[in-house]
Amino acid sequence: MKFSHQPVLLRETIEHLNLKPNGIYVDCTLGAAGHSTAILAAEPTVRLIGIDQDPQALERASLRLAAYTGQVTLVQDNFRNLERILDGLGIGKVDGVLMDIGVSSPQLDDADRGFSYQQDAPLDMRMDPNQPIDAKTIVNTYSAEELTKIIKMYGEERWASRISDFIVRERKRAPLETTGELVDLIKRAIPAKARATGPHPARRTFQALRIAVNDELNALQQGLEQAVEVLAAQGRLAVITFHSLEDRIVKNFFQEMLGKCICPPDFPVCVCGRTPQGRLVTRGPLLPSQEELEDNPRSRSAKLRVLEKL
Repeated sequence: MKFSHQPVLLRETIEHLNLKPNGIYVDCTLGAAGHSTAILAAEPTVRLIGIDQDPQALERASLRLAAYTGQVTLVQDNFRNLERILDGLGIGKVDGVLMDIGVSSPQLDDADRGFSYQQDAPLDMRMDPNQPIDAKTIVNTYSAEELTKIIKMYGEERWASRISDFIVRERKRAPLETTGELVDLIKRAIPAKARATGPHPARRTFQALRIAVNDELNALQQGLEQAVEVLAAQGRLAVITFHSLEDRIVKNFFQEMLGKCICPPDFPVCVCGRTPQGRLVTRGPLLPSQEELEDNPRSRSAKLRVLEKL
């Protein structure tokens, strides 16, 4: 399959991972191996573990990384299982972990995967095609209340309740089968004035369904916690996010790793017992340069945060 992929914030990511000769690095979201290829090019002595739950991504990445056979290990799994994965490979500690969160360009561009609201395809949205729950299942079997919660919480969609009501009403006639049918329904559910400005009317709902199908936010939280556990001292965790829900989780987790006291200010001594586990390498998120934005519009919402383990 022909595809195009531009890894976002590439220069910034490689720089802030602070690559060490003969170090061990984990790309938790291998995708098309753009970041991994750059890591190996920048420091050819490293060992790289590439993880992705999408078998198509692993197939593409294996071709791109063929020149590095012997120092690259590819694993089909979810990075929420990071500790188990490394334990199975006999690896205790690593020098760096990279997470590039969200859907990849090849997944969006492959109409058959059902991620895009701009192409008609079966309602799927599974990153791992072997998992049991897909978007079609959620849309056609979840209650109006459950759908509203998903669309409002994960899509931050103000018309979540109305969209859910339209879905439930429509599926009584016939199950919703395709992305095109869902897009048409969302357009009918959102008032014309609200559709006239802002992003595509289906964007937030599709984001919400994708997050729910793949349990992305829970996986992110679990992955962050395990990443800190497997990092060696002075190892770095670099995370790229693309929307506020992801970035908020990363920001809050990094703040927790600073170990600041949370005791009430009137306590004479600290009793919370919190100790620092890491330091911020980036005080705030790093954003794409104007040059990158012009070259790759999909990078416009990307944010990079980096933590170093103490």
